[in-house]
This record gives sequence, C-alpha cells and structure tokens, in this order.
Amino acid sequence: MDVSDQQTGQPDEDSARLHALGYAQELKRTMSAFSNFAVSFTIISILSGCLTLYGFGMKTGGPAAMIWGWPLVGLFVVLVGLGMAEVCSSYPTAGGLYYWAAKLATRNGPAWSWFTGWFNLIGQIAVTAGIDFGAALFLNAFLDLQWGFSATPGHTILLLAIILVVHGVLNTFGVRVVAVLNSVSVWWHLLGVLVIVGVLVFVPAKHQEASFVFGSFVNQTGWGSAPYVFLLGLLLAQYTLTGYDASAHMTEETKNAAKAGPRGIINSILVSLVAGWILLIGLTFAIQDYDGAVNSATGVPPAQIFIDATGAVTGKFLLLICIGAQLFCGMASVTANSRMIYAFARDGAIPGSKIWHSINKRTQTPTNAVWLAAGGALVLALPYLWSATAYAAVTSIATVGLYVAYVIPVFLRVRRGDSFEKGPWNLGRWGKPIGIVATAWVVVIFVLFMLPQANPITVDTFNYTPIAFLVVLGGAALWWAVSARKWFTGPKVQGSAEELAAVEKELKELG
Repeated sequence: MDVSDQQTGQPDEDSARLHALGYAQELKRTMSAFSNFAVSFTIISILSGCLTLYGFGMKTGGPAAMIWGWPLVGLFVVLVGLGMAEVCSSYPTAGGLYYWAAKLATRNGPAWSWFTGWFNLIGQIAVTAGIDFGAALFLNAFLDLQWGFSATPGHTILLLAIILVVHGVLNTFGVRVVAVLNSVSVWWHLLGVLVIVGVLVFVPAKHQEASFVFGSFVNQTGWGSAPYVFLLGLLLAQYTLTGYDASAHMTEETKNAAKAGPRGIINSILVSLVAGWILLIGLTFAIQDYDGAVNSATGVPPAQIFIDATGAVTGKFLLLICIGAQLFCGMASVTANSRMIYAFARDGAIPGSKIWHSINKRTQTPTNAVWLAAGGALVLALPYLWSATAYAAVTSIATVGLYVAYVIPVFLRVRRGDSFEKGPWNLGRWGKPIGIVATAWVVVIFVLFMLPQANPITVDTFNYTPIAFLVVLGGAALWWAVSARKWFTGPKVQGSAEELAAVEKELKELG
C-alpha cells in the first residue's frame, strides 16, 4: 500500500480488486512475485516427484519412457498452465479453481463450482500425502543406511505422521516464515540439482551408454503391451508437474496478484521442466546395477543409485539434499492446501465449514485448515500399511484430482469465447485453441491413471484410485443431490464495501 492509500484509508489496487470479487482482505498481503513463484516451484519439486516415482518409472517403461515422457507431458502441462494463468489474472482469489468455474459457467455455475472444488480438494490432499509420503520413504532409507532403522511400512507411516505434524506447526506460525523458507527452497532445489548431477557426472567410474539412457525400454509390470506400459509410465512426469495452482491460491497474499499469480504458474512449470529433465538424464546415466536399484533393500532406487555410483558417504549426502527438498515441498503443499480449504469452507462447501474457515487472529492464517490438510493426507496414505502399490495410487489420485480441477475452468473459458473478461495477463487469440488441446489431454490422463498399473491384479497391486474418487466424489455428489444444490450458490461474497472494511478493521485491531 502506498502513502496515499495509508493516508486516505482507501484500499490499494490488490485489495480493491479483491473487494470487487466480493471478499475482504483477511489474509496478510506480504508475498512478492518471487515468493509466489517459489511456492509453486517448491510444490512441483523435481527432487520430490522425479525421484520418489523414479522406481515406478524404472519398472514402467524404464529409461526410454522416463526420458522421452518428460518433455511429452511437459508440452501439455505448459498448455494447461497457460490456460489457468489467463483465468487467474481475471480472478486473483484464494478460491482459485472453483471460484473461476463459478464465474465462467454460463449456466449451472454452482454445480460446476461444487465439483471443481471437490476435485481440487481431493487432489490437494493427495498431493500433500504424496509429497510427504515420498519424503518419509527417503528419510526412512537414510535412517536405514545410517542407523539401521529398517525401511518397513510401519516405520514409513510413523515418519510421515511426524513430518506432517512438523509442517502443520510451521504453517501455524504464519505466512512470513513459510514465505522465507519457500524462497530458500528455490535455491535449494536449483543448487541441489546442480550438485547431484555434477557429482553423478564426475564421480562414478563408469556411466551407461547414451543408447541405454535414451532408448532402453523396460517392462516389469506384467502387462504385455509396450504402448500401454509407456503410457502408464507418464505418471512420473504428470505427477511431478502438479501443484502450480498454488500460485493462484496464494494470490490474496501476493502483491500485484493479477500479474504475479499467472507468472508464478508459468515460470514454475518452465523452470521445473528444464531442471527436471537434466536431473532425470543425469541420474539415468549414473545407474550401475539396474536390477539392484529396482530391488534395493532401502525401498528407494535413487538412494541405491547414489551409493552404487559415488560410494556410501557421498551417496548419503546426495540423499540428504533430496530429503531437504522434499521437506520444503511438503511444507509449501500444506500451505497451498490450507488456503484452498479455507476458501472452500468460506463458501460453506465443506462439512464443518465454520471450523475450517476460522482465521487465527494473531497470525492471520487459517490454522484449522492447516491441520485438516495434514490430517487428511495421513489418512489417505494409511493403505501403504497393507498395499505395496499405495504410493503409486496416491500419486494417481493427486494427478487426476488436480488436473480435472485445473482444466474445468480452462474448458469453461473456451466455452465463454469472446465474452471472457481478460485480465492484465492474457493469451489473446491463442486462449481458445490452447484451452481445447489442454482439455483433451486431461480427458486422456483421467482415464489412463485410473487403469491397473500391474498384472496380475491382486489386493497388493490393486490401483485404488477409482475407489478413492468413488468414495469422496460420490459423497460430494450425494450431498449435492440431497442438500447442497438447494443452498450452495457458488462462492459467497462477504458483504458490501462498508462490511468488508469493517472485517479488515477488526483484523487490524486484533493483529
């Protein structure tokens, strides 16, 4: 806020825009454009997604599917991100996707909003589970190597619970601490990739041939169709390149949000694409014993690759770099997830909305929503105690849930055509064709990642992604049909200009 704003008591441009969308400035607007980018880049976290699903990729298509699947998926992700960024510029609010759906639908806006919000909610909780689950797997591998704390499902779930509690506590103390850590995280990720790839280039006594890295196809899924297995292997890239909607969810806390939010979305994708491909190529060249890595006692193939290629001491050092990045990533995911829960609850769409919409008056952060995000993530990961494929299922749930929520507003923007009110950051005449291709791609992956990932299909190998969606979205659909359609009108406005000012004054006096 500039001096004139402070003297006249008038809202600055960001707050005025938020007022026009119907909301008071309840959250502190302290984040810079870089901090906004940092949240999304941290949640994408190539050192989390790429590495935690690397073992899955080694079995599901191998090097060829991982190396070439990355830019293929990346192209479509950029298109989805461009479509989202354009809409974000028009509606920079913490509600993000479900708010956009309500505003862009020409009819049945509340229904579009309701189901977009629930897809986003399950995807957000699943991605938080997937990120911190991956961090727990890697941490368990390190503890096993260092102190013999065996890598068992029970130990991993225990570590996951501890990590989620730590991330809940960090997010309880306010957005300033998290913003600083997210900024540190960007450099941790970029320098971490350089260190890991540099060590894997110069230290190992031998490397794989280029023909192996770029052309070797490995199928250990039990399925006989190579194209099907290649498509299943795309989960590694598609799951990694999620979470950039965080830039939208943080817009109510970002300065110059109508431009900074869209740029945060796009830049986080582009930087992650380049750095992630370098990481995958470097790691694959360094493989010494393919089968030994796949079947590593640590349960984490990249950890085995590090140790085989560089020795125990250096390998564990590289593993710690990855764990640090994953912990940063999980912290940011809880942040973004809690903002989405807060906004959705603000509009009465979650059971117990009054509880989850509650704001900590001292920190001006949605503390209760933080703990719902953490608790929900733990519940979603519990099947790992009896299912070895649970991690792949959690990542599928996250990917499907998030991308359906991402593309619904993009699809509705295409339907709007020229009546769409563009923000200061827009795609011009390219908005419609980009939106059409993005929508078609999400339809493909929606079906793809619901399919069985291993053969034969048993209790241990079953992909429970469809079951999770049936339970959560079936419940949401039933609630809509029985009750919510009668009272849910989409995102609520909080009142007149005078009422919004009163809310903000009360928060300022209590702060």
